[in-house]
Amino acid sequence: MLNGHHQSVSPYHCSAVVLSDDDFPKLCDLVRRYTGIALSEMKREMLYGRLIRRLDALRLPSFSDYIQLINDPHSGEVQEFINTVTTNQTSFFREMHHFEHLEQHLLQKITSRFFADQRLRIWSCACSTGEEPYSIAMILDERRDCLTGIDVKVLATDIDTAVLSAAAAGIYGSKSLDMLPHSRSSRYFELIQDHTRQYVKVAPTLQELITFKQLNLMGDWPMKGPFDVIFCRNVIIYFDLPTRKRLFERFAALQRPGDLLYVGYSENLNWVTDQYERVGRAIYQRLDDRLYNHE
Repeated sequence: MLNGHHQSVSPYHCSAVVLSDDDFPKLCDLVRRYTGIALSEMKREMLYGRLIRRLDALRLPSFSDYIQLINDPHSGEVQEFINTVTTNQTSFFREMHHFEHLEQHLLQKITSRFFADQRLRIWSCACSTGEEPYSIAMILDERRDCLTGIDVKVLATDIDTAVLSAAAAGIYGSKSLDMLPHSRSSRYFELIQDHTRQYVKVAPTLQELITFKQLNLMGDWPMKGPFDVIFCRNVIIYFDLPTRKRLFERFAALQRPGDLLYVGYSENLNWVTDQYERVGRAIYQRLDDRLYNHE
């Protein structure tokens, strides 16, 4: 019995569940607590559309019950909640200019510091299904001649365990390569045909360069750095200003003067940090501490 009359469908059916004015802000608080994402009233329909499928799968009659489940430390629902509410939109060589810059500025002009350190570390901090770190790995593999004797590794992290598993597997629909030149698609992907579909698998030469790890940017970071390059693209648009400031303070602590930071084309660091300077379109460089530390 819902909405004052009998329903002809199961009481757990998604069409019978309403996201109340009381439950919506509670869910927004949970989203912010676990992901750092700040949701407005404009995102109410989006949040409903994503979470209602979870309620249906769990056969829960209300969002209040779901909130209780998330708050139950023994339920194990928090990670499923995170996986459901986070956005994962990506493609190979998305925002191509960054990869061109990575190759031309970083790899063609290897500095004495790289030779001295004998290491190069790149972090893709919101790697989603893996297209970004694999694109980075293609650039690195193509310029192996410039990196002879240098230990090169890519760290790829994401908050969502489901997309991270897909990234580590390195299996994609064949359509995902439509925008790649044949020289890259034929070199780095194996075409596989089974009875129902055609798909591609990433070459081991790329997978060997990447370590995939689950990481919540709002939580503890086990790595110590330093990172020569950090990709944090199309992430901070979902965060409020205080969260952005904290995030880039932590990035700066893992980078040295001259190290690079890439953000999304629609993002900028205005009013966020004075520890980086803009050197290109959505490209920033870590400043020397003496240039901004006035204490």
